[in-house]
Amino acid sequence: MSHTPYGALERPEIRHTSLWHQSVTIFRRNLIHIKRMPEMLLDVTIQPVMFVLLFAYVFGGAIAVAAPAGYREWLLGGIMGQTIAFASFIVAVGLTADIDKGIVDRFRSLPINPAAILVGRSMSSLTHSFIGIIVMSLTGLVVGWRIRGSVLDALAAYGLLLMWGFAMIWVGILVGSAMRSVEAVNGVMFTTMFPLTFLSNAFAPSEKMGTILRAIAEWNPISSLVQAVRELWGNTGPAPADAHLPMQHPVLFTVLWTLLITAVIAPLALRVFKKRTLD
Repeated sequence: MSHTPYGALERPEIRHTSLWHQSVTIFRRNLIHIKRMPEMLLDVTIQPVMFVLLFAYVFGGAIAVAAPAGYREWLLGGIMGQTIAFASFIVAVGLTADIDKGIVDRFRSLPINPAAILVGRSMSSLTHSFIGIIVMSLTGLVVGWRIRGSVLDALAAYGLLLMWGFAMIWVGILVGSAMRSVEAVNGVMFTTMFPLTFLSNAFAPSEKMGTILRAIAEWNPISSLVQAVRELWGNTGPAPADAHLPMQHPVLFTVLWTLLITAVIAPLALRVFKKRTLD
């Protein structure tokens, strides 16, 4: 039986854990961070509610749409599409802050799989964004939004939102790994994500746009997502016959856009993250 000499530090036992266990641990760490700083939830609680109320009551009367309950019901799909698209913003800011503060370096000094850092961050960011979806669903019920499709169609719409959020997380990992400060992330994300969401059918019908602008809007991946959830929830009918192909098959194109973005961005994001954290 061995004894530790007096005054010597005993080395703690290192337990080998799975990637899933490590990812969940980092996920819990990020949730605890949110719990201690609840103001981090403002972007998925107060801000979406403000968007819903602003567009529903200020602009809703001036925009005519084909929806059973008018613009307020039609609007919810667009607001939810915008919020889940901003999952990229959340993960980019969080990852950049962790790298800048040296937290990622501390994680790397531990016997864990480096992928657990990204998996845990992705899980917390997706949870963060889905809180906003729940808040907006409740707000939508107040302003007149209803799910008029079947239960399976409704669940499929929420599933598409989660899929899209997963793809956007890889965009956030890429931006968060490439930018050197949170301020730079804010600048890049605001100048890309806001125009991308507004240049779509999220807040105004694309069929009323000019020819070139309509083509850009209807080939915008966010438009496919928004049209898909609206149709699945029964908040609008099929796109008109002269609409571009993504609007004719929005569910299919949402899945294809998600797979394409993930296939292209994920390897690049992993390469940039590895290069950034090893330098």
